[in-house]
Amino acid sequence: MLNFATRLALSPLLLAQGLSVRANALHLPEALGPRTGRLGSGPNLSLLILGDSSAAGVGVDYQNDALAGQLTGLLADRFTLDWQLVAKTGATTRTALQWLESHPPAPIDIIVTALGVNDVTHAVPYPLWLRQQKRMFARIRMLFAPRMIYVSGVPPLGSFPILPQPLRWSLGKQAQRFDAGLSRLVHTSSYIRHVPFNRPLLPSQMARDGFHPGPEIYSEWAKEMASRIVSDWPQETEAVRET
Repeated sequence: MLNFATRLALSPLLLAQGLSVRANALHLPEALGPRTGRLGSGPNLSLLILGDSSAAGVGVDYQNDALAGQLTGLLADRFTLDWQLVAKTGATTRTALQWLESHPPAPIDIIVTALGVNDVTHAVPYPLWLRQQKRMFARIRMLFAPRMIYVSGVPPLGSFPILPQPLRWSLGKQAQRFDAGLSRLVHTSSYIRHVPFNRPLLPSQMARDGFHPGPEIYSEWAKEMASRIVSDWPQETEAVRET
């Protein structure tokens, strides 16, 4: 309650700071490189990565250094991987839902999502965002019937060096709230895993715009996702065999 009251009192300053950051921020392009492919050897595995600018690889020059390139490279050591990246700078949960509404059904084993930062910075109301996330998971399940959905946690905006105080504090608190709500939303699901950003975020690891991940963060993110997918996959395969 105190946080809400404080943010309300600071709202004119927060709005002014937000507009200033948007006007003066360095706008980096999405990473270059393929967004679909087939690689590796072993059991077949299909993967869709759905998200915003972080999923699109903003902060590095090429997809090989971004989440998609590093994650697919790690999984290709164990699987014959068919993969696709659908990500766009500025994407929110609402715009992801719009894309899903027009997508034809197709079976995909693994879905990785990376959404939430733009919902926070665009002041999407918390209850609405949770409803949108719930709708997105339902739509994903209907379209793709995935074995597992891995939901990237909302990153700690309170550590983003581009953001001045008190805007950094305000967005950081809201990002924490969103991520905690997301964790609660999916914790009883048998097919959705929340993957939080649970390591310290150093300014030196960020891209030069002070807002997007740098190569080291993308590498750690991909390793965490790959580890969870690899450890879960035998259990999921066995469960299918038993049904």
